[in-house]
Amino acid sequence: MRLVLFAAVVALGAVVGVIAAAGDDTSTKVTMAFVGVLFALPVAALLARRREGAERRQLTDEPIDTPGSTSPRSLSANYWRDRGHPPFMKPSDGDPDKHMFDPDRLS
Repeated sequence: MRLVLFAAVVALGAVVGVIAAAGDDTSTKVTMAFVGVLFALPVAALLARRREGAERRQLTDEPIDTPGSTSPRSLSANYWRDRGHPPFMKPSDGDPDKHMFDPDRLS
């Protein structure tokens, strides 16, 4: 049924294009038919798409984890990146007078 509706709307677009160029030559009629199909395709796709009536997405009660989140789920997901420390709370590797910004000390 959806395919029939899709084809009918596309054909209607082609017919509207041909009617718009009724007094012109054949090449103009063909071009206008293609233009009519071009404008009818998105309309046909919207009308023929599968609708989900009774089945809707279930909303979850879980909060959305933001990039700086400290929830246990976020901490375990980013353990490889943060090396076990919460985001933005990683202690420095050395004292400032111990050349902590040397290229061989950066990790």
